[in-house]
Amino acid sequence: MMTRNRMLRWLVCGRLGPVWMWKALLFFVAIAFATQLLGIIFNKSSTQPAAHSIFSSPDAQGPSLGSCQPHTHIMFLKTHKTASSTVLNMLYRFGEERNLRFALPLGYQLGYPLPFNAHRVKGYRGPRATEFHIMGNHMRFNRPEVEKVMPADTFYFSIIRDPVALAESSFAYYKEVAPAFRKAKGLGDFADDPNKYYDPRLRNNHYARNLLWFDFGMDNNANFSVELAQHGEAMIRQTFRLILVSEYFDQSMILLRHALCWPLDAVVSFSLNARQQKPSSNSIMGGSWVGKAAVAAGVGARAGRSQGKMLPNLSLTDHQREKLRQWNALDWYLYKAFNRTFWEDIDKFGRAQMEQEVALLRMRREILGRVCLRDGGKPVEAYRIRDKNIRPFQSGVVKILGYELQPGLDNATRTACLRMIRPEIQYKDLLDSKQFPRPVQPQLGQQGQGLLAAGGAFGRHDSSRTGEKMMMGEAEMERERDWDGSRIMKSNQTLKGVREKERLR
Repeated sequence: MMTRNRMLRWLVCGRLGPVWMWKALLFFVAIAFATQLLGIIFNKSSTQPAAHSIFSSPDAQGPSLGSCQPHTHIMFLKTHKTASSTVLNMLYRFGEERNLRFALPLGYQLGYPLPFNAHRVKGYRGPRATEFHIMGNHMRFNRPEVEKVMPADTFYFSIIRDPVALAESSFAYYKEVAPAFRKAKGLGDFADDPNKYYDPRLRNNHYARNLLWFDFGMDNNANFSVELAQHGEAMIRQTFRLILVSEYFDQSMILLRHALCWPLDAVVSFSLNARQQKPSSNSIMGGSWVGKAAVAAGVGARAGRSQGKMLPNLSLTDHQREKLRQWNALDWYLYKAFNRTFWEDIDKFGRAQMEQEVALLRMRREILGRVCLRDGGKPVEAYRIRDKNIRPFQSGVVKILGYELQPGLDNATRTACLRMIRPEIQYKDLLDSKQFPRPVQPQLGQQGQGLLAAGGAFGRHDSSRTGEKMMMGEAEMERERDWDGSRIMKSNQTLKGVREKERLR
């Protein structure tokens, strides 16, 4: 019996070690297991990786561009009725995502229709005093003044459109703005005898003749000659490194992407500021929105009163189309010249490669449309858009369409999608508020109330976020009066018309 007990003690203490050692080992194993279990739980609950956004996928970059560096000094001449609002949205998105500085206007246009002056840029303090990266709001081009604002290595580009299609769009948007259009029953009537309706001395009639030529800074009423047209073409070529063509928008975006060395998603877009092509069932303009085009040109109240009128007649015969080309002969010359150069650039790029990249662009647009947009991505009338902050402003008697976001998006995807559909005016206000943050105003006491009672502008309600802001014709700014004679004031956000509330509605 003694021999057997000694043998057991020898096995336990000698061969397998003391009992306390086993207890310690089991204790540490339990601690390690508990630590691992807690770590798994913690990782699942507290360090869950962020939801993957489609905008961060490899497809967002597109085909390789090699070792080039993205351009960040960019000047875009935003011509009228050429899909330029869609292009400006791309610039806004690119700059906002990278915290670039925009050369923003004091109001909504850079002094248009006056020739551009550097002092129209908000925050401008003299040549090279401030670095501006992107300039793209409406202006009448004036190269010496632009060069005071933008760095020497700036990439200049613009976009053009067939003058007949441009005339159709201009007539629809500016029917209540340009006297020449206002007098005509329809675009066909105007085309039959433009001189019957057109007076070059009347303000805003530049919308009715050679509008591209005017936007490039030249005399739109000059008599056509080949020598003059060639001189204008040469001036444009000397400054602008790329001229896009609205009718070939997707091909234009591929050329632009390669010229700027930008990722594919930077040039994927949804059409913005597009007008409704067919009238609704009652063919009457509804709602109470005053349009960007009309109010920026200084006729906001008149455009507002135009609501309720029938949509303009834009039908044209082939003969009338040809007469419009003759009427806009300087624009027609530019369009033919730069359309020819455009296709020469595509030939250099390679037709097969262009087809492949355009297909990728369209596929990416379709994918992002399904992700971002409600109802299959179809544009809708402004009053149908639930979020009032992304309703497009309305112009005259045509309906400007917009988009609704898909519900249930994660934060990163929603932010990127919202940038793609945010209307131009609201986007400009957003960028303005980021570059020029408004100081926090103290609460008004009796002293502040006295200032308001005395007629001071201090603490006046800023209605810009509700769409009630009335913009001004900036040609009147030098006289410190708006187009209708009302006083104007400067704020950290924009130049605002100071009017009675009933005028704003």
